[in-house]
Amino acid sequence: MQSKAQIDQILRQKCEAKEIPGVVAMAATGSEVIYQGAFGKRDLSKDDPMTADSVFWIASMTKAITSAAGMQLVEQGKLSLDEPIGKILPDLANPKVLEGFDASGEPKLRPARKPITLRHLMTHTAGFAYELFNGDIGKYMEKTSTPGVISCLNAALTTPLATEPGTRWEYGINIDFVGKAIEAVSGKRLDAYLRDNLLTPLGMNDTGFKINDAMRQRLVGMHARGEDGSLAPIPFELEQNPEFCMGGGGLYGTAADYIRFTQMILNKGRANGNQLLKPETVALMSQNNIGELNMGKMPTAAPMYTNDVDLYPDIIKKWGLSFLINTAKTPEGRSAGSLAWAGLGNTYFWIDPARNVAGVILMQLLPFADAKALETFAGFERGVYAGLDAGSGQRAA
Repeated sequence: MQSKAQIDQILRQKCEAKEIPGVVAMAATGSEVIYQGAFGKRDLSKDDPMTADSVFWIASMTKAITSAAGMQLVEQGKLSLDEPIGKILPDLANPKVLEGFDASGEPKLRPARKPITLRHLMTHTAGFAYELFNGDIGKYMEKTSTPGVISCLNAALTTPLATEPGTRWEYGINIDFVGKAIEAVSGKRLDAYLRDNLLTPLGMNDTGFKINDAMRQRLVGMHARGEDGSLAPIPFELEQNPEFCMGGGGLYGTAADYIRFTQMILNKGRANGNQLLKPETVALMSQNNIGELNMGKMPTAAPMYTNDVDLYPDIIKKWGLSFLINTAKTPEGRSAGSLAWAGLGNTYFWIDPARNVAGVILMQLLPFADAKALETFAGFERGVYAGLDAGSGQRAA
């Protein structure tokens, strides 16, 4: 790839300037890897250099994998996108909406008027919210001593809805319930279901909720950006014996593994000779599933963990099952109708079916949507499209 040196230079410079601790980036077409690079350090307090096979907490990049697993069960008729999910998950049979707080600070709840469906959950329109982006839900959790979802305790999934199902896009714990639904109808724990039906068939042997010994030797440390912009390592690890496997954010994995998942989507559900999803299922997952609703800005309610998230503010954004969809071409060159999402520790991916290309870039620092991390991602993505454009020009000539 012509632009390999150009991408290498961008990534190396960001690490040498200590703007990010370290990075692994990969890009691929449906049939081959076209870029791979690793720069910087796994942990700024140690000497280990970043390697291409380094293991990251991929956080909310877990959501697309869990949703793909859910869609396998929709294909089999074991789950339905539009039936009330309360039939399968009794905890969601009678959801309550938070209407605010009374004079003494007690939460005011009312029954939801509509049932929650699997489609609501997969599209973040069920009404659930993360306290990172919703101060009222944060206040409710504090008042009721409800643990955060990162605890992987079932009690974390007892928060009320912030809005009526189906009325707005709001990012939240939805995909954790998709994981619960998978468990309910498959009779398997989520880690076992994913391993047997997606991870192993895709060859994603370095991805899992539990960090095994081989993965631990290559594990990347988490870092926090201080007020002055400097980075420091911080202790961070998800519960390794969780009450529930967090389908919305529990996976650890490598760039090479995740690129295999993106290639399966580019190849309309096929991988290693296996048809893991039907082409029409992938097409459904890749289209707008929220109708007239839009994905809007996500203002932070927890600046330690995330900045405001406002990706492509000038582009109308839709949601698939479960991907961000940009409806116009992005400044970096991503085609309209591409799929993408990210993880809290500044991990990002995109899948561009129109150009038959996908990319994964993994860093490990908080807060999310870090300006330097986003610059690094944009530089990488521009380089990938520059290489594709140069390549198509050569072929045309």
